[in-house]
Amino acid sequence: MLFDMDGTLIDSERLWTIALNELAATYGGSLSAEARAAMVGTSMDQSMVLLHDDLGQPWRDAAAGAAWLEKRVAELFGTEVRFRPGARELVRAVRTAGIPTALVTSTARQLVEVALQTIGRDNFDVVVCGDEVDNTKPHPEPYLTAARLLGVPIGRCVAIEDSPTGVASALAAGAAVLAVPSDVPLAPADGVRRLDSLTAADLELLASLQARATG
Repeated sequence: MLFDMDGTLIDSERLWTIALNELAATYGGSLSAEARAAMVGTSMDQSMVLLHDDLGQPWRDAAAGAAWLEKRVAELFGTEVRFRPGARELVRAVRTAGIPTALVTSTARQLVEVALQTIGRDNFDVVVCGDEVDNTKPHPEPYLTAARLLGVPIGRCVAIEDSPTGVASALAAGAAVLAVPSDVPLAPADGVRRLDSLTAADLELLASLQARATG
């Protein structure tokens, strides 16, 4: 089982929005809704490019902006991380069933470690972070890496995602995909099962997705 983190397991996109808006304000501007939506599921480097371009300030130091943002988000992660509806229960059911499980996120390890204090390190056999792969989502590398580390063929894995970028990554890797949209709409896609909430997901559904993928 391959879980995305931001917007899928935890309600963290709102925290990123708070921090991004604050950073934009320090630059004397405001972040557009369109640019914010384009950032969901992307790497920090990509988000900084989108932010600076959106503000008409492409000359800004991306590394300095990323450092400021990571520090602020770490503060918010430490106090305000919450599970998305149904996420805690689904993770618990997967772990109780003994299913190999990975967390696959575009977020950097430093911030993931803060989030894991809430969502539980023991819930995952493997954690793949955005700054630990050469290519982040929508490239398939993060999901292929997680499957390899779990020792499970990617074709027998189910990935749970909330963003177009994440869905594209999981599909390109060859995983079965369960999509649960959060902050960004998801268009219908072949090979993707969609739910409005993880409260409707259970082990029977996940097994059916895996069987369909391998069958």
